[in-house]
Amino acid sequence: MLIRNAEVWLAGLADLRTEGGIITAIGTLSPQPGEVVIDAGGAAVLPGLHDHHIHLAATAVRRQSIVCGPPEVRDASDLAKRLGAAPGTGWLRGILYHESVAGLPNARDLDTICSHRPLRIQHRSGRMWLFNSAGLALVLAKAAPPPGLEMEHGKPTGRLFDEDTWLRSVLGAAPPAFDAVSRELAAFGVIGVTDMSPSNGPEMAAHFAEEEATGRLLQTMRLAGTLALGSGPAKLHLHENALPDFDETVTFVRAAHASGRPVASHCTTETELVFTLAAIAEAGALPGDRIEHAGIARDSHIAQMAELGVAVCGQPHFIAERGDQYLTDVEPDLVPLLYRQASFLKAGIPLVAGSDAPFGSLDPWLAMQSAMTRRTAEGHCIGANEALTAEEAVALYLADPDDRSRQRTLEIGAPADLCLLHQPWQEARKSLKSDLVRATFIGGKLVHQAPGEGFAGVQAPA
Repeated sequence: MLIRNAEVWLAGLADLRTEGGIITAIGTLSPQPGEVVIDAGGAAVLPGLHDHHIHLAATAVRRQSIVCGPPEVRDASDLAKRLGAAPGTGWLRGILYHESVAGLPNARDLDTICSHRPLRIQHRSGRMWLFNSAGLALVLAKAAPPPGLEMEHGKPTGRLFDEDTWLRSVLGAAPPAFDAVSRELAAFGVIGVTDMSPSNGPEMAAHFAEEEATGRLLQTMRLAGTLALGSGPAKLHLHENALPDFDETVTFVRAAHASGRPVASHCTTETELVFTLAAIAEAGALPGDRIEHAGIARDSHIAQMAELGVAVCGQPHFIAERGDQYLTDVEPDLVPLLYRQASFLKAGIPLVAGSDAPFGSLDPWLAMQSAMTRRTAEGHCIGANEALTAEEAVALYLADPDDRSRQRTLEIGAPADLCLLHQPWQEARKSLKSDLVRATFIGGKLVHQAPGEGFAGVQAPA
């Protein structure tokens, strides 16, 4: 395939040829006999985007779930209406709940909102499920209460913490197909993903491999998870209200490092970040260790992170999606420390971005906008001095997933993973939106083309 008259990322106007899934030539090139030729018309072609933090299985089942938090649902009345209007019978599965709606209801509280069907609702953090009485009775009829089921006076409250593996086993849930979410990612120019689900183990790795082999998962894949996974980052999923034993955490970090695996630690709060940095310092850092989210980071934390050599994977879009709630919930002196960006870069800390879908939008272009503006949905600015340029924002998705300090480039011998835009970069950078994406190629194969496009001799999958 030959892409002619393209603004090749960091290389200027040129033609670009791919063969066998790699870039084989860049320059002034003539078509070869029978070669597919695409005229870029002077528009930019970038390395394809990589989502560095996503939960694919949870994202895939989101279409079968009911959003139960802001902005769609703001109070108990909204929640009752939405659950009551859901079609079908049997289980209701809610997602993205936030306590601003109705606190943290127990089973009896939820019965007043929804009693006609068994109900389970996942908290926005991804770490808690809330059951009504009918739902609680169904799961406990199949298995004994797990340690993560909250008890009061010897009876379960309906709040389940960090027991996704137990819940999947009880419900007999099989991992979902990834084809729909994979096509959606391709439409955004995403050519690779790193799945950060903490429960990922050998069974889930086999499912990912099957999805890739059958073509349902188009993107290249990196997988983080448990120590049993055996490869990829070992995930620490911390919660400041129930931190694990410090010595056991240090042992976990050392075990991961001993097998050549970095750790990736969930740190949305200051307490979680302090705990993680202390554990890594005690165990000894390994290149590739990373902080997920870094929701609140003081200058002293940033200095320690730089000293340890850890990377950060942030979610810039959380400022846009959750910023107004943060302004209500977060102490005023901590607000400027939320999801910092420029400060990490100035300290030499590798910074990448991930959607955290389904807990955030899949659209990386919305995240890039948020990284540049730092504005909430209602227009408030949070940490203006942490804003990035358009080039820095897109670079969050161009980092090598195996070495976040290195930016992927379009060069001879590189994988033909490409994102072709409709416009030259100097025009595109003024308003980074997903409708800029004209086509996406993974390994030289067209996996997405914008509506109305029709490249002669090449066809994207349906």
